[in-house]
Amino acid sequence: QVQLVESGGGLVQAGGSLRLSCAASGRTFSNYAMGWFRQAPGKEREFVAGINWSGGNRYYADSVKGRFTISRDNAKNMVYLQMNSLNAEDTATYSCAATRLEVVTRDGMDIWGKGTLVTVSS
Repeated sequence: QVQLVESGGGLVQAGGSLRLSCAASGRTFSNYAMGWFRQAPGKEREFVAGINWSGGNRYYADSVKGRFTISRDNAKNMVYLQMNSLNAEDTATYSCAATRLEVVTRDGMDIWGKGTLVTVSS
């Protein structure tokens, strides 16, 4: 079974950028669609971005569209989330997740990482 480990979180000023990474282990990584989700304290987890098996189909939540970019490198078993123009509302714990389905959905993910904390100061 695929295992996921996130990294790259930290403290950043408003308007700055961060790049999150998700390292995957397993023999069938390239067959999984991947997604990024985030959760702030006291709030429900929400969808951020998704990418299909090949990387040719990418989609985003309206709140991050135009600022965040999801990508994957199947040869390296890595998924990335480039975050630009960050603001205080982006503060949350960001988790990557995997599904054997072709499309990422909130309730359809099979495997989750533990998450990495992103804090944006105003």
